Amino acid sequence: MKSLAELDKLREKLQDEMRLREGREDVKVVVTMGTCGIASGAREVLTAILEEVSKRGLKGVTVTQTGCAGLCHCEPLVEVERPGRDKVIYGHVDEKKAREIVVSHLVNGQIIKEWIIK
Repeated sequence: MKSLAELDKLREKLQDEMRLREGREDVKVVVTMGTCGIASGAREVLTAILEEVSKRGLKGVTVTQTGCAGLCHCEPLVEVERPGRDKVIYGHVDEKKAREIVVSHLVNGQIIKEWIIK
């Protein structure tokens, strides 16, 4: 840190990242992180989603994790919940798909139907 302004900027960035995980927002994105999900790459998926949401400056989005959803053969799973709408569950998500989910579903409001677990 070379200046107080740099420190303030870093603090602001970290506070924004923490708000993503606090659960006080409108849209909720959940990555399943049971052992099967982690073994399939769920950590990288969670990181990619957090980075993309932060990079795009999306407000009103909470990104969190949960344990096993019982769909081990479809891991990693990403759930998107919007108030008043049905939950959408995406399966076989990798880092690239995770970033596309943020762009298509969260930013543009378009569900990627071919990735949905029925």
